[in-house]
Amino acid sequence: MNLKKTSINDIKAPIKQEMEKFESFFKDSMKTKIRLLDIINRYIIKRKGKEIRPILVFLSAKITGEISNSTYIAAALTQLLHTATLIHDDVVDEAYERRGFFSINALWKTKAAVLVGDFLLSKGLLIALDNNEFEQLKVLSEAVREMSEGELLQLEKSRKLNITEEIYFDIIYKKTASLMATCTLLGAISAKANDADQQKLKKFGEYLGIAFQMKDDLFDYEKQGSIGKPTGNDIKEKKLTLPLIYVLRGVSEKERRWALTIIRKHNKNSEKVNELISFVKEKGGLDYTRDKMFEFKQKSLDILNEFPSSEAREALINIVDYTINRNV
Repeated sequence: MNLKKTSINDIKAPIKQEMEKFESFFKDSMKTKIRLLDIINRYIIKRKGKEIRPILVFLSAKITGEISNSTYIAAALTQLLHTATLIHDDVVDEAYERRGFFSINALWKTKAAVLVGDFLLSKGLLIALDNNEFEQLKVLSEAVREMSEGELLQLEKSRKLNITEEIYFDIIYKKTASLMATCTLLGAISAKANDADQQKLKKFGEYLGIAFQMKDDLFDYEKQGSIGKPTGNDIKEKKLTLPLIYVLRGVSEKERRWALTIIRKHNKNSEKVNELISFVKEKGGLDYTRDKMFEFKQKSLDILNEFPSSEAREALINIVDYTINRNV
């Protein structure tokens, strides 16, 4: 058992030079002559986050072959799409902060945020077209469709509060895992990997993405940061995630009605939300979700073990551990 806590820098080690080169490549891809857009883009680059998705692209290329210019294009496509979706998510959720920074809509209002998200998405599509990366464009377009469907499916089910576990996994595959699967698939495609390895890495990205989203869903019920309290944001937004879905199918009809009433009518009442969080914990919702998360962790590791030992494979194993053990 690996007890050493893995950092992002540890994961980046085999592709350190490539990631440094990617910084410039990504900045160039966002250049524009529109002053307002240029200011916003610089702000976006400043709060770029951990760059998990470009890392997945480069490591997936390295585990199957050689990193090429095609790999940089693939990494830029996925990062542009990911950034665009985050900006649009903040608009939809009316969120004014992300990772300790003000969101784009908080600083420049909703209209500018939507337009910037559209700009970034179009830039990604044009980079693929300008470089004749038609296969990459097809894969990316499919991811955009899946992510949009996932968000709309979650919105539909949140209104009716009738999400089953099967529907939950369909939602998180579409809204989160599909992009990670796109990253790993594009990395393999850019390295000219054979079809079998491409599909293995796509499935690896899918399993990793599902585990990643389940970890996010657990955060909502666990203590956060210095305040030491769960956020309960999913409940406040009437989103049913796996901890609650599991509990609702095993409790009495009276308990079920009580829980759904909180979500429907008292979802903005912190005291009621905390009561529901405690209820979900007591009924084993978090334990069940963790067990499922570890199942998908193991599935992803089983795929990696089919590849020969290498620095890239070790880094991908570390990214799985990082996903499961992260605090944010």
